[in-house]
Amino acid sequence: MDEKKSKEILRMMKFVLFSISAGIIEMGVFALLNEFTPWNYWPCYLTALALSVLWNFTLNRKFTFQSANNVPVAMLKVAAFYCVFTPVTTVLGNYLAETLLWNEYLVTALNMALNLATEYLYDRFFVYRGTMDTNRR
Repeated sequence: MDEKKSKEILRMMKFVLFSISAGIIEMGVFALLNEFTPWNYWPCYLTALALSVLWNFTLNRKFTFQSANNVPVAMLKVAAFYCVFTPVTTVLGNYLAETLLWNEYLVTALNMALNLATEYLYDRFFVYRGTMDTNRR
């Protein structure tokens, strides 16, 4: 395997591992809010998602993509992703959990899996394109 492929596989593995840590935060916060507040699905999900996104953005920018690009610009690009992802998954998740009575944790896990796949592609080919590996650690 050539060096370029190896580097890309390592980058994907880092992204998955950091996303798992963000997923633990998201599921933990979601569980606390779901079990200990009277809130419906959507405010629990939105709060948990926001916290996990901040965590994931910070770690992936610094360690996975090693980008030295302008942080506010990268944050705006990631925010644009979530301007689409968040309403879609919030409305769909709320419909599945509240109307169709799917298990809230299953719905959240499905949203997390969708987020992992779509955000990696978005980050890799849009947010950090041309700036990867510019922050030598």
